[in-house]
Amino acid sequence: MLEAVTLLRSYRTTLPRFGHTVAIDTAGLPSERRVSATFKDLPGGQQLGATFDYTHRLLADELETPDIPSPDADVNESMPRVTDLLGVDALIEPDRPAEGWTDPDPGDLTREPTVYPMSRAVRLQALSRGDEGFLLSLGYSTQRGFGNNHPFVGEVRVGEVEIELEVPEIGHAVPIGRIEVTECQMVNQFVGSAEQAPQFTRGYGLAFGRAERKAMSMSLVDRALRREEFDERVVSPAQDEEFVISHADNVQATGFVEHLKLPHYVDFQAELGLIRRLRAEFDARHADSPSRAGGTEEGARS
Repeated sequence: MLEAVTLLRSYRTTLPRFGHTVAIDTAGLPSERRVSATFKDLPGGQQLGATFDYTHRLLADELETPDIPSPDADVNESMPRVTDLLGVDALIEPDRPAEGWTDPDPGDLTREPTVYPMSRAVRLQALSRGDEGFLLSLGYSTQRGFGNNHPFVGEVRVGEVEIELEVPEIGHAVPIGRIEVTECQMVNQFVGSAEQAPQFTRGYGLAFGRAERKAMSMSLVDRALRREEFDERVVSPAQDEEFVISHADNVQATGFVEHLKLPHYVDFQAELGLIRRLRAEFDARHADSPSRAGGTEEGARS
Protein backbone atom coordinates (compact mmCIF):
# COMPACT_ATOMS: atom_id res chain seq x y z
CA MET A 1 0.00 0.00 0.00
CA LEU A 2 2.79 2.41 0.88
CA GLU A 3 4.46 1.77 -2.47
CA ALA A 4 1.17 2.51 -4.23
CA VAL A 5 0.63 5.71 -2.24
CA THR A 6 4.17 6.88 -3.02
CA LEU A 7 3.70 6.31 -6.75
CA LEU A 8 0.30 8.05 -6.77
CA ARG A 9 1.67 11.05 -4.89
CA SER A 10 4.58 11.32 -7.30
CA TYR A 11 2.31 11.04 -10.33
CA ARG A 12 -0.11 13.61 -8.95
CA THR A 13 2.63 16.24 -8.81
CA THR A 14 2.90 16.05 -12.62
CA LEU A 15 -0.79 16.82 -13.19
CA PRO A 16 -2.50 20.21 -13.35
CA ARG A 17 -5.32 20.93 -10.94
CA PHE A 18 -8.44 21.66 -12.94
CA GLY A 19 -10.93 22.30 -10.17
CA HIS A 20 -11.84 22.31 -6.50
CA THR A 21 -14.50 20.37 -4.66
CA VAL A 22 -16.94 22.01 -2.30
CA ALA A 23 -16.15 21.47 1.39
CA ILE A 24 -18.09 18.42 2.57
CA ASP A 25 -20.92 19.06 4.99
CA THR A 26 -20.32 16.70 7.90
CA ALA A 27 -22.99 18.47 9.97
CA GLY A 28 -25.52 16.75 7.72
CA LEU A 29 -23.64 13.46 7.56
CA PRO A 30 -26.14 10.60 7.00
CA SER A 31 -24.94 8.50 9.87
CA GLU A 32 -24.32 4.77 9.55
CA ARG A 33 -22.90 4.92 13.06
CA ARG A 34 -23.15 7.60 15.71
CA VAL A 35 -21.79 7.22 19.24
CA SER A 36 -21.51 9.75 22.04
CA ALA A 37 -19.79 9.23 25.36
CA THR A 38 -21.05 12.50 26.83
CA PHE A 39 -24.84 12.05 26.79
CA LYS A 40 -26.82 8.84 27.24
CA ASP A 41 -30.09 10.17 25.87
CA LEU A 42 -29.38 12.64 23.11
CA PRO A 43 -31.59 13.80 20.23
CA GLY A 44 -31.48 11.18 17.50
CA GLY A 45 -30.19 8.52 19.87
CA GLN A 46 -27.08 6.39 19.85
CA GLN A 47 -26.61 4.41 16.66
CA LEU A 48 -24.19 1.53 16.99
CA GLY A 49 -24.29 0.19 13.44
CA ALA A 50 -22.07 -2.80 12.63
CA THR A 51 -19.68 -2.94 15.58
CA PHE A 52 -18.35 -5.01 18.45
CA ASP A 53 -18.55 -2.01 20.77
CA TYR A 54 -20.93 -2.54 23.69
CA THR A 55 -22.44 -5.73 22.24
CA HIS A 56 -20.94 -8.01 24.87
CA ARG A 57 -22.49 -5.78 27.55
CA LEU A 58 -26.06 -5.97 26.22
CA LEU A 59 -27.67 -8.84 28.11
CA ALA A 60 -31.32 -8.28 27.22
CA ASP A 61 -32.17 -9.81 23.85
CA GLU A 62 -35.48 -7.94 23.55
CA LEU A 63 -33.80 -4.54 23.03
CA GLU A 64 -35.03 -2.83 19.90
CA THR A 65 -32.66 -1.50 17.29
CA PRO A 66 -33.34 2.19 16.53
CA ASP A 67 -34.47 3.04 13.03
CA ILE A 68 -31.67 4.17 10.73
CA PRO A 69 -32.53 7.45 9.01
CA SER A 70 -32.46 7.39 5.25
CA PRO A 71 -29.75 9.44 3.49
CA ASP A 72 -32.46 11.87 2.39
CA ALA A 73 -33.62 12.58 5.95
CA ASP A 74 -32.89 15.91 7.56
CA VAL A 75 -30.08 14.58 9.71
CA ASN A 76 -29.24 18.03 11.03
CA GLU A 77 -32.68 18.07 12.68
CA SER A 78 -32.91 14.44 13.82
CA MET A 79 -29.29 14.12 14.93
CA PRO A 80 -27.88 17.50 15.99
CA ARG A 81 -24.22 17.58 16.90
CA VAL A 82 -23.45 17.18 20.58
CA THR A 83 -21.15 20.20 20.40
CA ASP A 84 -24.07 22.28 19.10
CA LEU A 85 -26.12 21.25 22.13
CA LEU A 86 -23.32 22.43 24.42
CA GLY A 87 -22.94 25.60 22.38
CA VAL A 88 -26.49 26.71 23.14
CA ASP A 89 -25.47 27.56 26.70
CA ALA A 90 -21.96 28.70 25.72
CA LEU A 91 -20.46 25.73 27.56
CA ILE A 92 -18.05 25.03 24.70
CA GLU A 93 -15.93 27.35 22.62
CA PRO A 94 -17.62 28.48 19.38
CA ASP A 95 -16.65 26.62 16.23
CA ARG A 96 -15.80 29.94 14.55
CA PRO A 97 -14.70 33.38 15.79
CA ALA A 98 -17.04 36.26 16.49
CA GLU A 99 -19.29 37.96 13.96
CA GLY A 100 -17.58 39.75 11.11
CA TRP A 101 -14.91 37.06 10.75
CA THR A 102 -14.38 35.71 7.26
CA ASP A 103 -13.13 32.19 6.68
CA PRO A 104 -9.82 32.45 4.78
CA ASP A 105 -9.00 30.00 2.02
CA PRO A 106 -7.09 27.10 3.60
CA GLY A 107 -3.56 26.38 2.48
CA ASP A 108 -2.79 23.27 0.46
CA LEU A 109 -0.25 20.94 1.99
CA THR A 110 0.21 19.10 -1.31
CA ARG A 111 1.16 22.18 -3.33
CA GLU A 112 2.81 24.56 -0.88
CA PRO A 113 6.01 24.16 1.16
CA THR A 114 5.68 23.34 4.83
CA VAL A 115 6.16 26.45 6.97
CA TYR A 116 5.96 26.55 10.75
CA PRO A 117 3.90 27.63 12.55
CA MET A 118 1.02 26.23 10.49
CA SER A 119 -2.57 27.35 10.37
CA ARG A 120 -4.96 24.90 11.97
CA ALA A 121 -6.45 24.07 8.56
CA VAL A 122 -3.09 22.97 7.16
CA ARG A 123 -2.24 21.18 10.38
CA LEU A 124 -5.45 19.15 10.14
CA GLN A 125 -4.54 18.23 6.57
CA ALA A 126 -1.22 16.90 7.78
CA LEU A 127 -2.83 14.95 10.62
CA SER A 128 -5.39 13.40 8.27
CA ARG A 129 -2.47 12.05 6.21
CA GLY A 130 -0.65 10.89 9.33
CA ASP A 131 0.06 7.32 10.34
CA GLU A 132 -2.64 5.92 12.62
CA GLY A 133 -0.17 4.21 14.94
CA PHE A 134 1.88 7.38 15.40
CA LEU A 135 -1.20 9.48 16.10
CA LEU A 136 -2.56 6.81 18.43
CA SER A 137 0.58 6.79 20.56
CA LEU A 138 0.67 10.58 20.74
CA GLY A 139 -3.03 10.78 21.53
CA TYR A 140 -2.59 8.19 24.26
CA SER A 141 0.31 10.17 25.70
CA THR A 142 -1.91 13.24 26.08
CA GLN A 143 -4.37 11.22 28.15
CA ARG A 144 -1.58 10.06 30.44
CA GLY A 145 -0.53 13.62 31.27
CA PHE A 146 1.86 14.42 28.42
CA GLY A 147 -0.34 17.09 26.89
CA ASN A 148 -2.93 17.99 29.52
CA ASN A 149 -5.94 16.40 27.78
CA HIS A 150 -8.96 15.24 29.76
CA PRO A 151 -11.13 14.24 26.81
CA PHE A 152 -14.67 13.07 26.28
CA VAL A 153 -15.92 11.77 22.96
CA GLY A 154 -18.58 14.28 22.13
CA GLU A 155 -19.46 12.33 19.04
CA VAL A 156 -18.10 9.87 16.52
CA ARG A 157 -19.96 9.58 13.23
CA VAL A 158 -19.38 7.29 10.28
CA GLY A 159 -21.23 7.73 7.02
CA GLU A 160 -21.10 8.60 3.33
CA VAL A 161 -20.97 12.15 2.02
CA GLU A 162 -21.43 13.42 -1.48
CA ILE A 163 -18.49 15.09 -3.21
CA GLU A 164 -19.31 18.04 -5.46
CA LEU A 165 -16.97 19.70 -7.95
CA GLU A 166 -17.25 23.40 -8.66
CA VAL A 167 -17.68 23.93 -12.41
CA PRO A 168 -17.42 27.63 -13.32
CA GLU A 169 -18.75 27.05 -16.84
CA ILE A 170 -22.18 25.98 -15.60
CA GLY A 171 -22.28 28.12 -12.49
CA HIS A 172 -22.94 25.47 -9.87
CA ALA A 173 -21.38 22.42 -8.25
CA VAL A 174 -21.77 18.97 -9.79
CA PRO A 175 -21.91 15.73 -7.76
CA ILE A 176 -19.08 13.40 -8.80
CA GLY A 177 -19.38 10.59 -6.25
CA ARG A 178 -19.63 9.61 -2.61
CA ILE A 179 -16.99 8.72 -0.05
CA GLU A 180 -17.16 7.21 3.42
CA VAL A 181 -15.68 9.31 6.21
CA THR A 182 -15.29 9.14 9.98
CA GLU A 183 -15.62 12.31 12.04
CA CYS A 184 -14.76 12.77 15.70
CA GLN A 185 -15.63 15.77 17.85
CA MET A 186 -13.63 15.54 21.06
CA VAL A 187 -14.66 17.63 24.07
CA ASN A 188 -11.88 18.74 26.42
CA GLN A 189 -11.75 20.63 29.68
CA PHE A 190 -10.45 24.20 29.88
CA VAL A 191 -10.40 26.06 33.18
CA GLY A 192 -10.33 29.46 31.52
CA SER A 193 -7.99 32.40 31.76
CA ALA A 194 -8.06 36.11 32.55
CA GLU A 195 -9.68 36.78 29.16
CA GLN A 196 -11.69 33.57 28.65
CA ALA A 197 -14.42 32.05 30.78
CA PRO A 198 -14.19 28.38 31.79
CA GLN A 199 -15.60 26.23 29.03
CA PHE A 200 -15.07 23.04 27.09
CA THR A 201 -12.72 23.15 24.11
CA ARG A 202 -12.68 21.18 20.90
CA GLY A 203 -10.46 18.63 19.23
CA TYR A 204 -11.33 17.55 15.70
CA GLY A 205 -10.59 14.51 13.59
CA LEU A 206 -11.71 13.52 10.09
CA ALA A 207 -10.46 10.48 8.20
CA PHE A 208 -11.31 8.61 5.02
CA GLY A 209 -13.26 5.38 5.41
CA ARG A 210 -14.24 3.80 8.67
CA ALA A 211 -11.32 4.79 10.85
CA GLU A 212 -12.64 5.63 14.29
CA ARG A 213 -9.37 5.04 16.13
CA LYS A 214 -7.50 7.35 13.78
CA ALA A 215 -10.16 10.08 13.91
CA MET A 216 -10.18 9.95 17.72
CA SER A 217 -6.39 10.01 17.92
CA MET A 218 -6.27 12.89 15.45
CA SER A 219 -8.75 14.90 17.54
CA LEU A 220 -6.64 14.38 20.67
CA VAL A 221 -3.49 15.55 18.92
CA ASP A 222 -5.33 18.48 17.31
CA ARG A 223 -6.38 19.73 20.75
CA ALA A 224 -2.85 19.32 22.12
CA LEU A 225 -1.44 21.34 19.22
CA ARG A 226 -3.84 24.23 19.92
CA ARG A 227 -1.81 25.10 23.02
CA GLU A 228 -0.99 28.64 21.78
CA GLU A 229 -4.68 29.51 21.50
CA PHE A 230 -5.14 28.71 25.18
CA ASP A 231 -1.78 30.00 26.39
CA GLU A 232 -0.58 26.54 27.45
CA ARG A 233 3.08 25.71 27.97
CA VAL A 234 4.76 23.21 25.66
CA VAL A 235 5.77 20.40 27.99
CA SER A 236 5.17 17.31 25.84
CA PRO A 237 5.94 15.99 22.33
CA ALA A 238 2.25 16.01 21.35
CA GLN A 239 2.19 19.80 21.84
CA ASP A 240 5.22 20.42 19.60
CA GLU A 241 3.87 21.20 16.15
CA GLU A 242 7.10 20.67 14.23
CA PHE A 243 7.83 17.38 16.00
CA VAL A 244 4.33 16.01 15.34
CA ILE A 245 3.90 17.13 11.75
CA SER A 246 7.44 16.26 10.67
CA HIS A 247 7.06 12.66 11.82
CA ALA A 248 3.38 11.88 11.24
CA ASP A 249 3.54 11.07 7.51
CA ASN A 250 4.04 7.32 7.16
CA VAL A 251 5.14 7.54 3.52
CA GLN A 252 7.98 9.91 4.33
CA ALA A 253 8.94 8.01 7.47
CA THR A 254 8.98 4.67 5.68
CA GLY A 255 11.09 5.99 2.84
CA PHE A 256 13.63 7.50 5.18
CA VAL A 257 13.95 4.31 7.20
CA GLU A 258 13.90 1.96 4.20
CA HIS A 259 16.67 3.89 2.47
CA LEU A 260 19.06 2.66 5.16
CA LYS A 261 19.11 -0.69 3.29
CA LEU A 262 20.64 0.96 0.23
CA PRO A 263 24.44 1.01 -0.25
CA HIS A 264 26.24 3.43 2.07
CA TYR A 265 29.71 2.09 1.39
CA VAL A 266 31.45 5.42 0.84
CA ASP A 267 29.83 7.07 3.86
CA PHE A 268 30.68 4.12 6.08
CA GLN A 269 34.31 3.98 4.93
CA ALA A 270 34.66 7.67 5.79
CA GLU A 271 33.16 7.04 9.26
CA LEU A 272 35.36 3.97 9.71
CA GLY A 273 38.51 5.93 8.85
CA LEU A 274 37.51 8.65 11.31
CA ILE A 275 36.88 6.16 14.13
CA ARG A 276 40.25 4.45 13.49
CA ARG A 277 42.09 7.77 13.60
CA LEU A 278 40.33 8.87 16.78
CA ARG A 279 40.95 5.47 18.34
CA ALA A 280 44.67 5.70 17.53
CA GLU A 281 44.85 9.16 19.12
CA PHE A 282 43.01 7.86 22.20
CA ASP A 283 45.40 4.90 22.50
CA ALA A 284 48.41 7.19 22.17
CA ARG A 285 47.17 9.48 24.97
CA HIS A 286 46.48 6.58 27.31
CA ALA A 287 49.42 4.32 26.45
CA ASP A 288 51.09 4.90 29.85
CA SER A 289 47.92 4.85 31.96
CA PRO A 290 47.44 1.64 34.04
CA SER A 291 43.76 2.42 34.64
CA ARG A 292 42.95 1.63 31.03
CA ALA A 293 42.81 -2.12 31.70
CA GLY A 294 40.96 -2.32 34.95
CA GLY A 295 43.00 0.09 37.10
CA THR A 296 45.57 -2.46 38.40
CA GLU A 297 49.10 -3.36 37.46
CA GLU A 298 47.99 -6.89 36.69
CA GLY A 299 45.27 -5.58 34.46
CA ALA A 300 47.74 -3.32 32.66
CA ARG A 301 50.07 -6.30 32.04
CA SER A 302 47.20 -8.43 30.75
